Order: sequence, then structure tokens, then C-alpha cells
Amino acid sequence: MSRSMLPLTISHRLFLVRHGETDWNREGRLQGSKDIPLNELGREQAAEAAGRLRSLVQGYDGLDFVASPMERARETMEILRYRLGLPPKAYRIDERLRELTFGTWEGFTWREVRKSEREQALARERDKWSFVPPEGESYRMLAERIRPVLETLTGETVMVSHGGVARAVLALVGAVAPGDAAMVDIWQGKILKVSDGRVSWV
Repeated sequence: MSRSMLPLTISHRLFLVRHGETDWNREGRLQGSKDIPLNELGREQAAEAAGRLRSLVQGYDGLDFVASPMERARETMEILRYRLGLPPKAYRIDERLRELTFGTWEGFTWREVRKSEREQALARERDKWSFVPPEGESYRMLAERIRPVLETLTGETVMVSHGGVARAVLALVGAVAPGDAAMVDIWQGKILKVSDGRVSWV
């Protein structure tokens, strides 16, 4: 096993929030690096995540808030912070928390990809963790990108990012085998709590 996939221990609680729904989510389109804004349901899901976080912590002074630079993640974070009574824009952005890039497949649905690039799609189904889409990146590459972010967390953290990032986190902390992590459903509007190697949905 490479160092990048040795189980990582996060000593402080991590509250991981996937951004709310976008129109491309609703249509089943691969977003990846495309900057698609939240839709109305996505904004409601961001507010729902704020309510869930409120039930998990006693106060917000000791929390670090960090988000992906992508618009859908930043909007989710700002709605969440507003609902908590915090200054909406007072949070960190970390470029490494960007979503997994699907390269030339972005904008297409999986049905369209399977029809136009059948062999590539089948190869991905055989190994979702390591498969690299044309001009894109694999979950393995994503995990290597975000591992340093997790290694440098200094306290309880609220992280607003993406489904792919959440799957990589599950693998990095040893909660799910890498090959299985790539297939885990990551819910919008809920919070994935990571604590002492254990994960739970709230």
C-alpha cells in the first residue's frame, strides 16, 4: 500500500458537507470542474445542513470553516453560516478541495458516456477508484490531492466540498475500502461526521 493510502487519523471532529443540489445534479450530468450554481432545492439543503450542524456543536468559536473554491460549495457554505448567525463570507477556501475532474466527459450524463465511449465506461465500472477519464483524474489522484488538507487540520472543522471529495475522505480514514468508497452515495443536506476513524451521517 502506498503512503497516500495508509489510514489517516483525524484527531478532531470533521463535519463534511456536500454542496446542495444543482440543475446538473438533477439532470444526472457530470459536473466535475464545471462551476454550476445551486438551484432552489440546493439552497434549501444548505439551510438544512446548518440546522443539523447546530444540533452537533455547542458553539462556533472553536470551529474552523473551510470550503472548496467552486461556486456551488461557496454558496452552500455562505447559506450555512448565515443560518448559524455567522458572517457568511468569513471562512477559508482551499483549492485542493475542488471536485474530482471528469475531463472531456463533463456535461454529459453517464448514459451518454456509456453510449459514446462504451469501452472506457466499462473500464471505469471495473475499477472506479483508479480509472482516469480522458483528460480527467481518478479517485486515487483526488485522495492524494486532499490528504495534505486533512493532515493539517488543527481543530474541529466544517468542510463544504463535493461528493468525490467525501468518498476520498472515507477511504483515507479507513472507513471504507478504496474500491468501495468510489461507489458510496453522498447525500446533500446531511452531514458526514468523521471522528476517531468512525464516520456517521447526521
